[in-house]
Amino acid sequence: MPALAALIPAVALVAIFLAHSGLAYGFPAALTLERAFPLSQRVELDELKARDRVRHGRFLQSLGGVVDFPVEGTYDPFRVGLYFTRVLLGSPPKEFYVQIDTGSDVLWVSCSSCNGCPQSSGLRIPLNFFDPGSSTTARLISCSDQKCSLGVQSSDAGCSSQGNQCIYTFQYGDGSGTSGYYVSDLLNFYTVTGSSTSNSSASIAFGCSISQTGDLTKSDRAVDGIFGFGQQDMSVISQLSSQGITPKVFSHCLKGDGGGGGVLVLGEIVHDDIVYSPLVPSQPHYNLNLQSISVNGKVLSIDPEVFATSTSQGTIVDSGTTLAYLAEGAYDPFVSAITEAVSQSVHPMLSKGTQCYLITSSVDGIFPTVGLNFAGGASMNLKPEDYLLQQNSIGDAAVWCIGFQKIQGQGITILGDLVLKDKIFVYDLAGQRIGWANYDCSLSVNVSTTTSTGKSEFVNAGQLSESGSIRTVFYDKLILSCIVTLLIHLSVLYTSLFL
Repeated sequence: MPALAALIPAVALVAIFLAHSGLAYGFPAALTLERAFPLSQRVELDELKARDRVRHGRFLQSLGGVVDFPVEGTYDPFRVGLYFTRVLLGSPPKEFYVQIDTGSDVLWVSCSSCNGCPQSSGLRIPLNFFDPGSSTTARLISCSDQKCSLGVQSSDAGCSSQGNQCIYTFQYGDGSGTSGYYVSDLLNFYTVTGSSTSNSSASIAFGCSISQTGDLTKSDRAVDGIFGFGQQDMSVISQLSSQGITPKVFSHCLKGDGGGGGVLVLGEIVHDDIVYSPLVPSQPHYNLNLQSISVNGKVLSIDPEVFATSTSQGTIVDSGTTLAYLAEGAYDPFVSAITEAVSQSVHPMLSKGTQCYLITSSVDGIFPTVGLNFAGGASMNLKPEDYLLQQNSIGDAAVWCIGFQKIQGQGITILGDLVLKDKIFVYDLAGQRIGWANYDCSLSVNVSTTTSTGKSEFVNAGQLSESGSIRTVFYDKLILSCIVTLLIHLSVLYTSLFL
């Protein structure tokens, strides 16, 4: 019978997508981090440095389950990418692309009344605008709200004399800026507690941008907003942990090989080799006390005051920076020590003011190990690939250059992706420390979580990375579509048989 024959593929289609859905629901859904630019796009070192200068300008001038954010994209500093993820906000949930930023605290997205917000993106992603009036769970945050009071204390919020609204104005060092007001609405995500998973949501405060200026208005790399991963009270990490939904710790492990990927979780990655160093207190960023640098085990003669933390200098851990930067007083001794260690094996050369080396063999057997020595006796050991970049080739020889850059006239040291890759990093905000260990980030990791009985258990984040909240939503939509198709076929079948 034609009608019955038409029904069979519809049932099969539903079964196929239900099977996929079962896989998706087996683990907590993830928000995928993606590279903003295609992997085939290569750029010059000067462009990378310019991109990082903008990034550094964006440093603002002024206990439950595990939430998993599997990482996509490949580490390669010559294939420039801004890391971004997708978040689901409101009721019904609406998807927004937001840049991951450890240099600021607040999650904000463009709102429907925004002036100067880009309407399209060169990243080939759809841009959305949040409309508080379209979400049944959204409410404006008043000046008297406790969340606003916390934001005022950390300079992340202010109070409008008109309408008693909690507002913000962020000015970035690159000349761009955004202003708007705070709303409270649901953030939708999946959590893992013990051996169980749940589809969760939590009410959070986030910014609703109504004005953007400078580079934020440009469409070439436009996203819907910025996801601040800082440690102040207005950050999503702090808000979720204060509600007992997640611990006040997040971790990442970024793959450095061509395959890319990695893990980012709101939780603590555990490993026997992790060493910890305390965060410098009362700092707006993730500052560590770098005490010395060693090359092949020999400590360089650098005045420790070069690394001291103040309002204008210090050492910052920032996954949003592509390269790495040394304080001016440490840069020349560092480069000189590397050059002296390899002068008999390679041909040193300068390329646009950067120290480079002409090499006909692998860098691993020639270049020394570098140690960054931090307070608390914690050392970060860098392989040659962690401080060198391959620029190009001349004949049969490869040109490798020092990947650390010097910020003229400044005492800031910034550890970016060049250093952070192929390592577990744990940002323990509750314990005010950062830990790390060299690791193959293509392998799964264990993440600590606490059950309702207080017992510590471990979640395998390699398995978590196989799922994603966006993927789950995608399957949900497909399942719904297939069910509708099935109902249509059943209707046709009923009509042909009984009418």
